[in-house]
Amino acid sequence: MNFRIGHGFDVHALAAGESLWLGGIQILHEKGTVAHSDGDVLIHAICDALLGALALGDIGKHFPDNDANYKNIDSKILLKQCCNLIAEQGYQVANIDSTICAQRPKLIGYIPEMQKCLADVMEIEGTQVSVKATTTEKLGYVGREEGMSAYAVVLLQKVVK
Repeated sequence: MNFRIGHGFDVHALAAGESLWLGGIQILHEKGTVAHSDGDVLIHAICDALLGALALGDIGKHFPDNDANYKNIDSKILLKQCCNLIAEQGYQVANIDSTICAQRPKLIGYIPEMQKCLADVMEIEGTQVSVKATTTEKLGYVGREEGMSAYAVVLLQKVVK
C-alpha cells in the first residue's frame, strides 16, 4: 500500500497549578493538563494517528504512563520517536489535520507557532500540518473547563526509493 491513514484522539483533565503545553509550545493559562508526561493533548493525538496508520498500537503501548522514564517528558520527544518508527517502516508524513477542543484559552494566536514547532520536530513543511481550535459552546467537560481534547488525522505515504 502506498498510502495509510491514521486517526488519533487524546484528552486530559485540567487543573490549577499545572502547565499547559499544546502543539509543542507552552501557553500561559491559569489551568494546565494533568498528566504523567507534559500532557500535550495535540501531540498525543498526532502520535496515536501516526502509530495507528501503520497498526503499531497506540501511544500508551510505546510510552506507558506507569514507566518512570516518561514522567514529565517533553511530548516533542515522543513525537520524534513516533516519526522514527514511521520512517523505519518505510513511510513519511504526507499531511496532518488536527483539532484542539478547548473552551479557554483562545488558541488562534498560537496556531502558527504550533504548526511551525510540529513541522520542525517531524522534519516536514509547515504546509503539511493543519492545526485548528474549537470550543464546545460550553457543553460537556471541555465546555466546563474540566478537560481539553484533541483529534488528529494523518496521511502517510510510502517512501519511493
